Amino acid sequence: MRASVVIRVRDEAAALERLLRELADQSAAHEVVVVDSGSRDGSADVARAAGARVLEIPARAFTFGRALNLGAAACVAETIVALSAHAYPREAGWLERMAAALDDPQVACTFGPSHDAAGQPLRAAIRQDAALVAGQPFWGYSNGAGAFRAALWRGRGFREDLPGCEDREWALWAMQAGYVCLLDPALAVDHDHSKDSLRQSFRRYAREARGDSAFVDLPPYRVRDAAGEWWTDQGWHRSRARARLDPRRAARLAGKWWGRR
Repeated sequence: MRASVVIRVRDEAAALERLLRELADQSAAHEVVVVDSGSRDGSADVARAAGARVLEIPARAFTFGRALNLGAAACVAETIVALSAHAYPREAGWLERMAAALDDPQVACTFGPSHDAAGQPLRAAIRQDAALVAGQPFWGYSNGAGAFRAALWRGRGFREDLPGCEDREWALWAMQAGYVCLLDPALAVDHDHSKDSLRQSFRRYAREARGDSAFVDLPPYRVRDAAGEWWTDQGWHRSRARARLDPRRAARLAGKWWGRR
């Protein structure tokens, strides 16, 4: 077994059905474990019909770390790949390349970002270590579409008390223990939050801000800080004017302020 894939899901039947079809086309031998947290749209049935193993957790007991720990405990491969139900591999060799990245014993985890910490297109792989992550605490590994080493996870699982960012916290722990996180744009998937509603954007960034604040020593983030970032930061937009007119960006900054206020 080259890899075990863990998918956390709640009410994402249509996305999950597509993802499971695409995983079936992957060249690497793998198993799929789906952790369902109270879906009412038949997501669990979709997973079972595709041959996945389904574990269930009550919605009231859900945290991202708890669901992933539950799924990882059921895996048999030494490479565990965490996937969001709406994160789609771009070609059939993706899973094999994810597993191959962990053939290097120094690599604790791997992820495929399309942009660097400054928001510019990432052109080549980066081996992020403790020194590098210290200056880039909000950029790096993600369980949205990332692989991690099962042996390391068995020694120290994901924190279950965090509202989010359990992935960055675990990667930070691994890097402080002397490992690296391989960030390679060749491992990117199609995973798009640009169409999220304003409410979804706000809630996601508020949750992540609370999560980051639990393990990173962050300065106060005041209303004027959020306003300053809205006015000056261009991000991925073509111009600052376009960035200022993006309502989802405003919702994300409001969420960031709410989570760190």
